[in-house]
Amino acid sequence: MRFLQQLTPYLGAAVTLALAVPSPAPLPHPPPQPLPLVIWHGLGDNYAADGLRAVADLAASTNPGTFIYNIRLASDPSADRTATFFGNLTDEIATVCADLATHPILSSAPAINGLGFSQGGQFLRAYVERCNDPPMRTLVTFGSQHNGIAAFGQCGATDWLCKAALGLLTTNTWSGFVQGRVVPAQFYRDPEPEEFRRYLEHSNFLADVNNEREVKNQTYRENLLRLRKFAMFVFSEDTTAIPKESGWFAEVNGTSGEVTPLREREMYKEDWLGLRALDERGALDFGVAEGRHMELTDRLLVDTFREYFAPVGGEETTSGLEEL
Repeated sequence: MRFLQQLTPYLGAAVTLALAVPSPAPLPHPPPQPLPLVIWHGLGDNYAADGLRAVADLAASTNPGTFIYNIRLASDPSADRTATFFGNLTDEIATVCADLATHPILSSAPAINGLGFSQGGQFLRAYVERCNDPPMRTLVTFGSQHNGIAAFGQCGATDWLCKAALGLLTTNTWSGFVQGRVVPAQFYRDPEPEEFRRYLEHSNFLADVNNEREVKNQTYRENLLRLRKFAMFVFSEDTTAIPKESGWFAEVNGTSGEVTPLREREMYKEDWLGLRALDERGALDFGVAEGRHMELTDRLLVDTFREYFAPVGGEETTSGLEEL
């Protein structure tokens, strides 16, 4: 007891000294890092193409630290290109879902961003609707065919792969053989009443992901509503994606050419996909890219990367990694 009494003055002094020492300043928060960016290329392209690598380099230089992954359906670039013409889109989307969900970097990120070129845009949207793991924060599409194509484009003079696909497309679009094997046939959509009836009955892809059939898939709507931003660009002089307004989900009368904008369509008013809800909260953007199909300038891409893919507070992901 006497020992504690003798020690008390020293304890008091120690407490006073501790209180007098200032606590260390809190460490500054590290700057936010950009989310990973996944890119899905268009018809006739492949994941290792020089043009796609240039886009990836530009994205990385605009938002340093961005991890970029070019979606591929085969490790061989030639086979990946073939898969843009031939394949079952149900299987191809499922393959990409499994690839991203098990990727060592993408699967550990809090979210990802998506950039879709031409048909790759509607395929990325299907990824969001059907799996969305890892979840997508922002989706940007250029020259995509969200409302399908009403005509088939022309092939290059020596592009025999394209010509083979086109030959099947024009012979029996709605057969199970073509719908299960020819990629562009699976987002062909003619609004003419008889063709539209056949589309609803036989389409292997677009009628489903656009929720146009009588029974709606609420998961598709719920997943799209998780997007923070969905931006759709059409090309002002596009003659490849027919009609070009499909990139904005617009309906075009094949006879009169009359365009029914998305906001006037039943799918918007009844909100089959959540597009109206996105629009009402300011999350749906309609953009115009000057020029022909996929004529992208560096200036437009840089502006897009800054506006839609720049890091925001609270985002953390692995930085300093090279593109795979």
